[in-house]
Amino acid sequence: MRYKRIAKKIQKRVKKLKYLSDDQLKKQTALLRKKLESRKNLEKILIEAYATVCEADRRVLGMSPYFSQIIGGLILHYGNIAEMKTGEGKTLTATMPLYLHGLLGEGVFLITANPYLAKRDVKNIGRVYQWLGLTVEVGVSAEGDDDSERDLKRIYSADIVYTTHSGLGFDYLFDNLATTLDKKYLHNFNFVIIDEIDSILLDQAQTPLIVSGAPRVQSNLFETSERIIHQLKKNIDFHLSEDLKNVWLTTEGIHHIEVYLGIKKLLGEQYKKVYRHIVIALKANYLFNKDRDYVVENNRIVLLDKMNGRKLEGTKMQSGLHQALEAKEHVDLTEETRAMASITYQNLFRLFKVMSGMTGTAKTDAEEFRDIYHLNTIVVPTNKKVIRKDYPDKIYVDNQDKIESSLKEVSRAQKQKRPILIETGSVSMSDLYSRLLLSMGYAHNVLNATSIAKENKIISEAGNSDSITVATSMAGRGTDIKISPEALKNGGLLVVGTERMSSARIDNQLRGRAGRQGEPGESIFYVSLQDKIIIENAPEWVKNYRKSMQSTKENNTEKQIKKRRFRKIVDKAQKVQKNAEVSERSQTIEYDEVMKIQRNYLYKIRNRIMRAENIDKWLNKSIYQALNNFCQNVKNESDLNNFVFNNIDYSFVPNSNALPQNWIKRKKKVIEYLLQIVKKRNNKVKEMFSNSDQAEYYKRLVLLKSIDAMWIEQVDALQQLKGIVSGRSWGQHNPIYEYQDEARASFRNMKKGIYLSVLRNFLLSEIVYKSDGTMDIIFP
Repeated sequence: MRYKRIAKKIQKRVKKLKYLSDDQLKKQTALLRKKLESRKNLEKILIEAYATVCEADRRVLGMSPYFSQIIGGLILHYGNIAEMKTGEGKTLTATMPLYLHGLLGEGVFLITANPYLAKRDVKNIGRVYQWLGLTVEVGVSAEGDDDSERDLKRIYSADIVYTTHSGLGFDYLFDNLATTLDKKYLHNFNFVIIDEIDSILLDQAQTPLIVSGAPRVQSNLFETSERIIHQLKKNIDFHLSEDLKNVWLTTEGIHHIEVYLGIKKLLGEQYKKVYRHIVIALKANYLFNKDRDYVVENNRIVLLDKMNGRKLEGTKMQSGLHQALEAKEHVDLTEETRAMASITYQNLFRLFKVMSGMTGTAKTDAEEFRDIYHLNTIVVPTNKKVIRKDYPDKIYVDNQDKIESSLKEVSRAQKQKRPILIETGSVSMSDLYSRLLLSMGYAHNVLNATSIAKENKIISEAGNSDSITVATSMAGRGTDIKISPEALKNGGLLVVGTERMSSARIDNQLRGRAGRQGEPGESIFYVSLQDKIIIENAPEWVKNYRKSMQSTKENNTEKQIKKRRFRKIVDKAQKVQKNAEVSERSQTIEYDEVMKIQRNYLYKIRNRIMRAENIDKWLNKSIYQALNNFCQNVKNESDLNNFVFNNIDYSFVPNSNALPQNWIKRKKKVIEYLLQIVKKRNNKVKEMFSNSDQAEYYKRLVLLKSIDAMWIEQVDALQQLKGIVSGRSWGQHNPIYEYQDEARASFRNMKKGIYLSVLRNFLLSEIVYKSDGTMDIIFP
């Protein structure tokens, strides 16, 4: 294997570097940088650089990377995903490729799961880079810190930056809203390692980063719709799909609403907004569950990550769905806002020249990583053999029998004084297990979205003998559970799954909490035919079997289902779910590809304007295009005069004699006529500035603000368009094609809007000078 050969050479070189003094080893950085002229030369210094940082790890941290970790570091350098099991030292593995790429300077990132981990790693691991003469920064504020105090210039000029996916994403979006070059800090996207890459690129693929701007006119229909839907009857007025993912009104339901509101033609143009709000209210009430999809906290709705149960602070659902959830839970309604800028994690990380990632569970989704991101997944062999025992699922008809049996397993392990991790699929289920454990007299900790502030303390105690931790699947990632010596003697950690998750990958993460680094441990999952994954994805005969067994339950003494055909039901249900999610993620990328092309075009234009030496060239082109676009459709003199008055000069006095003869058929003459009016107005604009620097700043700002204002409208329009066309997948309609066609048309209109906005902003804005010599610009 190629990586093994290189790793052996690195280990051989490390042995020689051990004889260097500290000062001599530190000088390696300067020597290596001298050999570097470009990224292409990285290969020439790879072995020396990796050996240098390996020896520095030993001297600074007291830890030398294992052979398997060196292999992992090579996998990352070459732009792949390294699958490394829990406890195999991903943090130390990353030091090697980060140091190598950090030698080139800024644009090297490690993406962590949360701000705490970023800060922790810079404090601990960052000492190695600093000892070797590189700069390292934390790119995101810790919880409770003032975000405005971050020195972005210092952060993003560092050789290596540890940050979070959302922190980098929002900084990128705000960076491209800057109006001057000194407010732009992100210049290079050279190399990135994404920790828990499957969580970011797969689990959060459907959650775009959105910078919200001006609020929409607030609708009063959310609370009204909430009242209306409670007058409707399930299976009569509306239907839920078998997988509980869609809801729709029936003909009877539409009629009942029309009678209730005293209107006709609910589906007509006049009541389109009413119909939309009622459908949104139905979705909020029947497709989203409290304590599984969201929690209510401090009179607000906080969304939960469907894969790990963590709170998604600052994230809101779009298209009014968030406000519908607020109406459902009777909390204060927040404003619906327009999106100023947006990007998905897929396209954020595609900005990098080299993207790589680490996780304990990627092989199950290797095909998607390869097809979508062109990333190969390579399994890094464990340093010590895994001896954990993973027992077959125990399957039951209903939740009651499942819960009773799982608690018996907990009692058995508790008597052995083993640490126990009980995994649940929702906050409400973790609370139920907590109450049941209390009734049994068992002390325990609960880790879910409502107790996340205590996460590190809870995890630090979870490996003690006879400790019990109840957690949602958020316990599958993050800080390692360190098993005490006594607990190891008693058999190690027991992971008890109370339901299989939506993905085999998540199940594997939870199993991987036990048996790290060759330690003993066990895992077992308890499953019922009432579990979410089975209800939503299992075949019809399973549902029928469950109903028949529940109706004859009293006659059955055998609670556990042992029939052979049930063994693969969960695996098949997970495959159905996975295929659906892969399809959704693929569609998301197709939709976002349109916005990506448009966003890249606009950001490129913005950057060129900020760097332009001849700003008049850009301004004059925009003004000419605005006039030309208008002249293509002008019909009469009244239209012409109104255009001049509203877009060029508020004090314009019409003069028919000034117009060229037969002007409607002579477009060039009309443009010349309008340019004369623009020239006169421009002379007045010049008088507002005392020097050329002020005038140039004004022109540049006019261009940028015009682009930004119209881009905000475009982003908002594309988001609404996506929601509209996604419901057209019937007949001969292809939602993706229709979205692409309409998005292109919208983009052409946006460009026309930018030209017109430049014309208006340049000629009609008001300048107000303040006592300190600065000026405020009031755009029309």
